[in-house]
Amino acid sequence: MASQQQQQQQPGLISQPGLQTPTSIQQQQHQQQLSQQQDFDPVHRFKMLIPQLKESLQNLMKIASLNLAHNTAIDNGIKSNDSPVQRFDKSLEEFYALCDQLELCLRLAYECLSQSIDSAKHSPNLVPTATKPDTVQTESMSYAQYLGMIKSQIACAKDIHNALLECSKKIAGKGQPQGLM
Repeated sequence: MASQQQQQQQPGLISQPGLQTPTSIQQQQHQQQLSQQQDFDPVHRFKMLIPQLKESLQNLMKIASLNLAHNTAIDNGIKSNDSPVQRFDKSLEEFYALCDQLELCLRLAYECLSQSIDSAKHSPNLVPTATKPDTVQTESMSYAQYLGMIKSQIACAKDIHNALLECSKKIAGKGQPQGLM
């Protein structure tokens, strides 16, 4: 009934059950893209894992205290060994697994940061675009300077490529018998 009232208020819109409007589909796609980007972001993943780590640590300490109390009661002769206790080793493994994931996130974040720093160091200046010539940055380089930098990078890449080719030929040459020359 509410949808009929909405149709009456907005003439020209026909709402059918099960069909989504283009804007809702776009919103869903945008939310999926954001969640995928957040999944790959190591800092965001780290922030998401911290509450899980806290919960795992609390669970680990709770199980440890229950097991300690249970073992103390058995040692004092108050209880028998028949009652089941929670497994400490499984909760410890869960805690360590989360610690490993956090360590990987931190290492990945560090690698991303160092790559970003290296990128800024080796190509620190931007080339002003033709679409916005009025917003020339003080740190930007001219197109000729940019071309020179790119040419030097290409030359360096060619040198590395040639060095690798020579090395592979030397390695392949050592594998052949020496007497056939």
